[in-house]
Amino acid sequence: MADLTIANSVVNLIQGDIQEHLPMSHIPLAGDVLGLGTTTSLENGELTFLRNRDNTTAIWRCIAHDGSIVRLSPGDGSSNFPYVCFTADATALRRPVQLSRLGAQEGRPLQELVEAAIKAGRQQGTLEDAPVYGVRLVAHWQELVITVASKLCMGQQRRNKGLVTSNANPATAERSIYDTLQHYRLSPLSQEDTNDPIQYLGRSMHWDCCGFFDTEPERGRVTVPQAGAHLHLHGCSTDLAYGGHLHHEHASSRLGALDSLVLYPLRTIQKLSSDLAIEQLRYDKGLIHFRAVNLGALDVNDVGISVVLDDSYSSHRYVRIPWMDAGGSEDFTMAWELTPGAHQIEVIADPEERVIEAARARENNRLQLKLVVP
Repeated sequence: MADLTIANSVVNLIQGDIQEHLPMSHIPLAGDVLGLGTTTSLENGELTFLRNRDNTTAIWRCIAHDGSIVRLSPGDGSSNFPYVCFTADATALRRPVQLSRLGAQEGRPLQELVEAAIKAGRQQGTLEDAPVYGVRLVAHWQELVITVASKLCMGQQRRNKGLVTSNANPATAERSIYDTLQHYRLSPLSQEDTNDPIQYLGRSMHWDCCGFFDTEPERGRVTVPQAGAHLHLHGCSTDLAYGGHLHHEHASSRLGALDSLVLYPLRTIQKLSSDLAIEQLRYDKGLIHFRAVNLGALDVNDVGISVVLDDSYSSHRYVRIPWMDAGGSEDFTMAWELTPGAHQIEVIADPEERVIEAARARENNRLQLKLVVP
């Protein structure tokens, strides 16, 4: 197993691609498992991976409408994730940071501290070079702004841009992603400014956090694809009252001090994706038979299948599959009496290309059958 597994990516999430899901049951939670992600659009919220005292890991969902948190369990209705990245048990990769070597911490940008710790560890030979570093930390905050994904907060940019253009800057999605999310402010004193656009949440200033530092954020694997946006961190207050994405770069977020900081060099990366296919297409006695297969590693939902006769797309027939598990398949039989003569039947999985697949993986999305009816 790779050090880091990514189901879809932050880029996919920003662009509104939510047809693919990884079940929670596919994430190993024994040992020290790092991760973060987002739940479905029906019940959006951030995912935070916290260590338990029994050397297991729990996934907590941070709820958008009030910033509260709930521990997830497989089968509870919130356990299929359109974007999630996670490690295996990373206990052997723990590299604790000696905080005294970082100098003063109060008020310093958190990303600056993490970056300094990575640089120092590399120079001292205590931290291996890696494309992505896992991060666990516990911190006191003077003030903290968090964000939580809310339903439909992200536009369907990828699907739209193939059809229409707009006056918006092409980079709007990447730049304004956090502006579209629900914001909350935590501080020791309640805010009295009623004009403050950020909703005051509470006084819980001690946070347990987990996330990733990507040395190449422009790739959009585990953080927003912007130059310099290396650190993506989710967390929960240690009183388990609140949780969300730590907007540590926000002008109002001010660090008090770190209690602990542990880095994990993640040197191998595996990306999970979908792969739909049509197989076993045949025609017999007025019936078209075919099989739809999900050869990928992610479950898919709301998949369409078009059946086209003799290139007449205007008279095609359409089938929709509500859900198909990774590795799953479904056999179809469609009644269609063909007139005598030569014909071509084509079956296309996901003709709208709503499901994310690499170009080479789309080659098996369609299958043709040429035949002559006597």
